[in-house]
Amino acid sequence: MGNTFGRLFRVTTWGESHGGGVGVVVDGCPPLLTIDEREIQAELDRRRPGASRLASQRKERDRVRILSGVFEGKTLGTPILLFVANEDARPEDYEALRDLYRPSHADFTYEAKFGIRDWQGGGRASARETVGRVAAGVLARKVLAKECEAEIVAYVRSIHALEAAIDPERVRIADVEKSPVRCPDPEASRKMADLIRKAKKEGDSLGGVVECLARKVPAGLGEPVFDKLEADLAKAFLSIPATKGFEIGSGFAGTRLKGSEHNDPFTMREGRIRTATNRSGGIQGGISNGETIVARIAFKPTATIAKMQETVSRDGKITRIRPRGRHDPCVLPRAVPIVEAMAALVLADHLLRQKAIRGR
Repeated sequence: MGNTFGRLFRVTTWGESHGGGVGVVVDGCPPLLTIDEREIQAELDRRRPGASRLASQRKERDRVRILSGVFEGKTLGTPILLFVANEDARPEDYEALRDLYRPSHADFTYEAKFGIRDWQGGGRASARETVGRVAAGVLARKVLAKECEAEIVAYVRSIHALEAAIDPERVRIADVEKSPVRCPDPEASRKMADLIRKAKKEGDSLGGVVECLARKVPAGLGEPVFDKLEADLAKAFLSIPATKGFEIGSGFAGTRLKGSEHNDPFTMREGRIRTATNRSGGIQGGISNGETIVARIAFKPTATIAKMQETVSRDGKITRIRPRGRHDPCVLPRAVPIVEAMAALVLADHLLRQKAIRGR
């Protein structure tokens, strides 16, 4: 029912935003990878709420427990279950909304599909579900580290109408983590933080764009036709809550170029075949070419805002609501580690698939 992602490196997330907990089952992870809870915890701490005044003030420690698939600090090759308890759920905040459909939420569509919905928060549609993705992403990075030198880094490129001046080739994870909004441009970061604080004060929200880089990805990852690497990346990124757009390489801007301007000529550099430019974004014909993969993901403004809005009830009555709850005025800073995790899951899966057909 759409809760599992990947072919060889498979993850299944589970849990609702205000249930007993959330987590993930990882199947297909190779054996003998060294892993402990502290490594997973470090990534979950980047994603968790309550860590900044710019984010949701839900106070979750997000303490992870490895319940299976790891013995004496090494993966067994068997299914790995990662569990995180929900400790600060407040379902009572949503009692008044149990028979109302919140604008731009999944309340109506989930009920249309299943005939029932968990009205205590967003249920499976909540960003709380992404805890499992981020946890699984740590294991995916372990696979990449063992097999190649791939490095994944994402950052906030823009918020609302404010776009940062960023040279992707110079961005390092340390630069991103210095910023409370995870934007490596210090001046833009300060302005973005001010925009988010202003929107929060007004009871409103903001959207923007996260850019993701995957460096040193080996050439040859991806499958022809339906399992093209950029197609799987698009599915991965667009499965993240609040996403509304995806582009890779030159993206939509490439439509304004001629073929003679857009083509990436081949050359020899550092003793191997390279492209002189990277408008393809590291993927040609659906297969990685060894250049940096450059993708951008658009996130809409957070749907829950503190302004009065019109809606309807389950029995079709027109009404107005002002939702309660603890929500991000801008999801982008916390989306960065989620984007990185989804990129890692796709690349690890395709790396294992490549090894299966080529033996390397």
